[in-house]
Amino acid sequence: MSLATRHILLVVGGGIAAYKALDLIRRLRERGAVVTAVMTAAAAEFVTPLSVGALTGSRVYHDLFDREDEQDVGHIRLARGADAVVVAPATADRMAKAAAGFADDLAGAILLATRAPVLMAPAMNPAMWSHPATRRNLDILSGDGVRFVGPRAGEMAEAGEAGLGRMAEPLEIVAALEALFASAGGPLAGRHVVVTSGPTHEPIDPVRYIANRSSGRQGHAIAAALAGLGARVTLVSGPVALPDPTGVDVRHVETARDMLAAVEAALPADAAVFVAAVADWTVSGASERKLKKTGEGPPSLALVENPDILKTIGHAANRPRLVVGFAAETNDVIEHAQAKLKAKGADLIVANDVSGAVMGGAYNTVHLLSADGIEPWPEMSKTAVAGRLAERIAALIGAPVDAGDVGR
Repeated sequence: MSLATRHILLVVGGGIAAYKALDLIRRLRERGAVVTAVMTAAAAEFVTPLSVGALTGSRVYHDLFDREDEQDVGHIRLARGADAVVVAPATADRMAKAAAGFADDLAGAILLATRAPVLMAPAMNPAMWSHPATRRNLDILSGDGVRFVGPRAGEMAEAGEAGLGRMAEPLEIVAALEALFASAGGPLAGRHVVVTSGPTHEPIDPVRYIANRSSGRQGHAIAAALAGLGARVTLVSGPVALPDPTGVDVRHVETARDMLAAVEAALPADAAVFVAAVADWTVSGASERKLKKTGEGPPSLALVENPDILKTIGHAANRPRLVVGFAAETNDVIEHAQAKLKAKGADLIVANDVSGAVMGGAYNTVHLLSADGIEPWPEMSKTAVAGRLAERIAALIGAPVDAGDVGR
């Protein structure tokens, strides 16, 4: 979707990543977008309004109490004149204020007053990103319809610090914005869908874990396809080597219990698609130290059953309207899938034979099971499977609704 003539209101937050906002402005204007910038007081400590204004080619706004601007209630004018609001960088403080509805500065007032879609690009230290308060604010903002791009893993400004917290690169933000506009009129616009993807890792000790061969390709492709049809997608991903899909809110987890907690936190939702290959078992009392050879044989590992995420959500009081599960089997595929459809409280089961090179591969052959029967699909790329399933989900959960009605 072209950004030509689109009016983008860019809120520059007060973090070291603010320098990337300069390149983001340039990239947006290259694509024909009209960019108006609002800088927080903290942002001006990192980049100057003169630099930002030179790149936007227009005035930079920063003061909620500017006598000239507020003669015509300027914060409302700015909020209502935008086709989209981009917050980059979105600091922990800005996310907290937005989640709480604070309007004590121009940026906060605009975020409360705008009717345009909001895209945030978080940037902060990994400890701040993983803090429970930030996770709660992320859940609140996502529930309010805010879209996110990033953060990414990498080195921090602080010497020797690395982890998840780097702001997405300007071209990633541009791509997410293009995807947001492209999906605005799609059949799933106004709907919220939760998707799980990848394996889980169940620790044995600090360096070893129980896992499986899932690559996450199918789950990530489904998340991208749903977002392409206009859905607000929360992707709960186990450890994978794939980039986060553009325009999708991604929650990275490790264990089955982590994944269940993240799914429950993402509810309510209109639909949930459980693609992840969740480990059935975890080690009871995983060792805090690396297990060493003793010459007396292998250690004894006591296994306990993991929670059944599909069954838990399928029978939950706040169950999504549509619940889709995956059945990865190596034998008696249809029989096992039929049993799962009934026992797990699912509306659809996508059954596939993983005895070959499906896990980690690019192709899949599936059967779609429902109360109406069994529908075989021919071998397709995982991207094609994702597209076909997303279209089916769109047909089943009905016509678009207003974004304010999602999950209400």
